[in-house]
Amino acid sequence: MKKWAAAGAAFALAVAISWTPVAGQIDNDAYDWMSRLFPAPASSPQSIVVAIDETTLQSRGGMRALRGVLADTLEQIAAASPRAVALDFTLADPGDAAEDARLASAMAKVPQLILATDIAQDRSGWQDPASAFAATAAALGHVHADPDPVCRWIQLDKAAGRDRRWALALQAVSPGTRPLEEGDAIQWRDLRIPSHRIRIVYAGATPSVPAHSIDPARLRGKTVFIGATALTAARDRLMTPLGTMMPGVEIHAELFETLVHGRFRVDAPPSVVMAIQLALAALTVLGIWKYGYWAGVLVLLLAHLLPLIVFPRGVVLPSFSLAAAIWLPALTAAAGHFRATRRELQVAEADRSRYQQAIHWVTHEMRTPLTAIQGSSELMTRYNLPGEKQKQIADMINSESKRLAQMIQTFLDMERLSAGEMEWRRENFDAADVLESCVARAAAVAEQKSQRIEAVTRPAALISGDRELIGFAIFNLLTNAVKYSREGTTISVSAGAADGMLRLSVRDQGMGIEEKDLAKLGTRFFRTRRAEEAGIQGTGIGLSIVREIVTRHGGRLEVSSRVGEGSCFTIIVPVSVDSEVTAPR
Repeated sequence: MKKWAAAGAAFALAVAISWTPVAGQIDNDAYDWMSRLFPAPASSPQSIVVAIDETTLQSRGGMRALRGVLADTLEQIAAASPRAVALDFTLADPGDAAEDARLASAMAKVPQLILATDIAQDRSGWQDPASAFAATAAALGHVHADPDPVCRWIQLDKAAGRDRRWALALQAVSPGTRPLEEGDAIQWRDLRIPSHRIRIVYAGATPSVPAHSIDPARLRGKTVFIGATALTAARDRLMTPLGTMMPGVEIHAELFETLVHGRFRVDAPPSVVMAIQLALAALTVLGIWKYGYWAGVLVLLLAHLLPLIVFPRGVVLPSFSLAAAIWLPALTAAAGHFRATRRELQVAEADRSRYQQAIHWVTHEMRTPLTAIQGSSELMTRYNLPGEKQKQIADMINSESKRLAQMIQTFLDMERLSAGEMEWRRENFDAADVLESCVARAAAVAEQKSQRIEAVTRPAALISGDRELIGFAIFNLLTNAVKYSREGTTISVSAGAADGMLRLSVRDQGMGIEEKDLAKLGTRFFRTRRAEEAGIQGTGIGLSIVREIVTRHGGRLEVSSRVGEGSCFTIIVPVSVDSEVTAPR
């Protein structure tokens, strides 16, 4: 179930990523590459471009004489009996009255004339041709492109203000036709167009003739597009998917050829894309889980080839979306396998690490009772002690020996607890008794440094938990205080219960701990720089054990310290709900 949840999350992420601008750009780049890989099939062109090129403008006086050039060109074209003529110039501004009249007269001679209109800069309306020119037109067609910056498609209808206009190339197919719109499709006389937004299929085969040397025979029966191709005049040169710059008039002609030959490239509907994505993702995940990674590789290959397979058939699939739909689930499935293997390795490593740490803990904590035994035995051999003192020391050696054996058993129990092989011992015990026992045992260690342990208060509370482990935690704090305090100093122990919690503090007069190190205390094997520089022996294990014991009892360990003045370690654990202890003795 977790595997399917992870795969589903990866699939959802892939779908979300496929709607990002970066994914769209990758899909566009893939489309451009496939357009070059699969060029449009050869066909007989139904249009021709009459280009106002550099030579035409230079021979006629430049752009200032453009309307005169257009008038002469239209008169020659009209004599050639074209099927229709589309003029790719926005003639919205009035010019010289005589030239405008001559141009309007030439326009009137042209059958099926389509004039260009464009959206105003403030998008409030259309820049239509001057009324004298518009009166001669069979239709007006918009020439407003939305490149990004490659001109891959065009919106056949555009709205500005309250008016909607159809594209110049579409009007040239059948000027003045009233379209029948059926959902997103358009019925334009005998032509059925699948969408209002059409990808232009660039064939690059539309013939072009310069306006200064028109051959009437080449224009007869053709749809003629007139526009500027001169670099000084053509302000709408756009990049095409074929990787070439193309003047706007030639782009209109390419769109016209796309329409009349029905060379439509249709984007797969989102529902179809989603179904393909889901199928590929499912095949990938199931293939990897059941047959191994090679099955995922095969589906991955299919996902990358599918857009190439359907592209020549006029269907455009988003390459990035399909790839993402399989890559992310495949990576998720691979990551799941890796995590499973890694978990097995971690379990094995954890078992080995626990064993090593247990050995470290035992060897570290054995030093304290061994030190007490060693120090006491040296006192007995070095000095002629009274019988009572000898008996006291012998009793302590016996006690420490037993404690050493108990410590080994305790750590073995801790190892079993960490491995989940045994339960914590749960009992209600008197915190004061455990504290007194720990102080008495630690006093012998403190005597070797002429230190004194002073118990300020005796807590009146019961604790529910493991008596031995709590005792170990308290004793560890006491021996640490002895270790890190100067000779002849006093270690204070205080305890008290309030608000259902027992607070037991051990305050020393040692070197103190820098503030930056406080957060790291209790981390296994961590030792402060000051302690290491002072040459104080230690492994950084004991305090980590204390923290673990206190945490497992539902409590916490707090530390406060000032460099040069000492530190205070406080164990905070819950008291037993049935806590009934007599007043301090």
